[in-house]
Amino acid sequence: MSVFYRKDGHFGFITFDLADSKVNLLTADVMKRLDTLLDEIAKDAALKAVIIESKKKDVFIAGADIKEIEGITEPHEGELKARSGQKILDKLEDLRVPTVAVIDGVALGGGCELVLACRYRVATFNEKIRIGLPEVNLGILPGFGGTYRLPRLLGLSQGLNIILGGRVVPAKDALKFGLLDRQFPQQGLENHVRAFAGEVSDNAGRSSHIRPRKLKLPQKILDRTVVGHAIVFREARKNVLKQSKGFYPSPLKALDVIEKTLYMNRDSGMRLEAKAFGDLSVTPVCKNLIHVFYLSEKYKKLSIPGGETISSPEIKRCSVLGAGVMGGGIAQLLSQNGILVRLKDINHDAVAKGLQAAAKLFRQAVKRRRLSRAQAAARMARISPTTEYSGLGTTDCVIEAVVENLDVKKAVFQQVSALIPPQAIFCTNTSALSVTAMAEAARDPSRVIGFHFFNPVHRMPLVEIIMTRHTSPATAAGALQLAKRLGKTPILVQDAPGFLVNRILLAYINEAGRLLEEGVPAAVVDKMMTDFGMPMGPFLLSDEVGTDIGVKVLHILEAGLGERFKPVGIFEKVFEKKLLGKKSGKGFYIHSKHAVPNPDIPGLVGKPMRGQMTIQDYQKCRDRMVYTMINEAARCLEDKVVDEPAAVDVGMIMGTGFPPFRGGLMRYADQVGIGNVVDALAQFEKEFQADRFRPCRYLLDLKDQQKGFYR
Repeated sequence: MSVFYRKDGHFGFITFDLADSKVNLLTADVMKRLDTLLDEIAKDAALKAVIIESKKKDVFIAGADIKEIEGITEPHEGELKARSGQKILDKLEDLRVPTVAVIDGVALGGGCELVLACRYRVATFNEKIRIGLPEVNLGILPGFGGTYRLPRLLGLSQGLNIILGGRVVPAKDALKFGLLDRQFPQQGLENHVRAFAGEVSDNAGRSSHIRPRKLKLPQKILDRTVVGHAIVFREARKNVLKQSKGFYPSPLKALDVIEKTLYMNRDSGMRLEAKAFGDLSVTPVCKNLIHVFYLSEKYKKLSIPGGETISSPEIKRCSVLGAGVMGGGIAQLLSQNGILVRLKDINHDAVAKGLQAAAKLFRQAVKRRRLSRAQAAARMARISPTTEYSGLGTTDCVIEAVVENLDVKKAVFQQVSALIPPQAIFCTNTSALSVTAMAEAARDPSRVIGFHFFNPVHRMPLVEIIMTRHTSPATAAGALQLAKRLGKTPILVQDAPGFLVNRILLAYINEAGRLLEEGVPAAVVDKMMTDFGMPMGPFLLSDEVGTDIGVKVLHILEAGLGERFKPVGIFEKVFEKKLLGKKSGKGFYIHSKHAVPNPDIPGLVGKPMRGQMTIQDYQKCRDRMVYTMINEAARCLEDKVVDEPAAVDVGMIMGTGFPPFRGGLMRYADQVGIGNVVDALAQFEKEFQADRFRPCRYLLDLKDQQKGFYR
């Protein structure tokens, strides 16, 4: 049994405790059991209040069962599931006695919709509390009444903000918004809740004892007048279209539902919500986003084989060598997560820049109200600047982020490894250089590992953990533990030129350079890929990273992997002209308030740029870039750089922004059809007389076996 009921005096207690699970989910069986209990409770005339609680640590209800949503194949099936859930929560809302949801952890999706159906919501001061409706992140919308109840509870503006953005909020924000009525300490929680339930039952269910949320006049007009509602819907539609770019249908569908149902009665509104849920639940975008969700959850819990038996000491002190943009960002991330940091560089000016980079990030967190000034100051105080190697004798971990030069890095590893404790992990943040070569310069190669952050460190969720043949299981387990503590999603990668993400990414950017040399304007190439769903095109990305860095990494890849990575001539020319991108103000674009195409680039190409392109040519150019990525990713699997296609998809989505709605690079290849990809690559190889397009053996084998990466 997963839902229990007990009666104590005049109070009834509904307790969720899903068997054999760390979290509560609203599965079909759980909802059926809840339905039966609510029918029984409704008949009890002696009840004064019903209290709803969870026995799971840090979890109220994590949502509906995503596997059940994934299994929906027909819109009508999804609609019926939603209607069934709505009717059960309607019964909860319609109980004659006050209902109090007690939240001591996450209440997401269907769990949030359940608490919305309660008359009152209280929570503890647990920092792990998160309440919200993240359904749009799975390509659907709230289907158990969330689109109907939340805007009515919080006001239209805040309701739309949470639903359309898939936002989850901590308890302090939920209290401020009016999503919570009270907060209580965890100690003595049941007594506090009983007293609250008694108070509201004595008031006959009225909420006069709760101070209503005060709205300033402009907000009151927007949230509580017909004219204001029209303005809110208009602006929300603009924002949804801007953010989703038309790739994600669920936010727009949710907005349409709320706009249509805002003045409807509950039954009519719920029916429209259920219909929209059914329509969205069978879309390819929904299925792809669910696939991405599973991958994300899997890799957040990643461990090495036998890792559960390996003891990894907690990292309390960390030294960061190199106080550049990356070093300062890494130091800030470590200190943010409770780790004492020693930030070292060769002179005081360099160290000061690293401290400034960290301080800027903390100021931004304060400005966004994610931290108080006192919290930011306390975290900043965990960073100690130095120009010496003092303090290394007590460090638990070293993260090297010095200049991207192998000889310099090897010298650092040789010198520093003699100063740190024998059990300390020694990480390098290199983006392409040989981790093995650095390890072999260290005193103990088994303690060396790659720990490749992506820029900006505080935003990008991915960390590539690079293993060498020397890396010990204990070192790998410790690195994984650190990545998870920092809130990052790790993938394990074997040491190879460019590792995984940069190897695939640079193959794609180099192919974009060839298109430019063929006369396709850089801005047109970029639009091809933003139309595909990438957050930015290859040339704007090159400018963001720095053309000097791109050329340097391409040369490293060329040395290790051959001619196909030789930098295209236009990249060399742009680098020689010191058009380094955003950091120099000019690259393929001129960067001021907005990036505009650099008019000097066609002259460097040395040929006229093409005008209008046919749809077929446009698609062909885009396929060249995307299929090049697929081919290189398959080579990575062939070379055993990673052990499964899922690692490629996680790496590309979280490291490059490959569009999640496509499910990942490998899943996209499966949807196109491996045979179609192979045939197109073979055609490109023949047309351009270029070996770089030759389909690798891994792809050819998949085609011969009529398989895909996932099937």
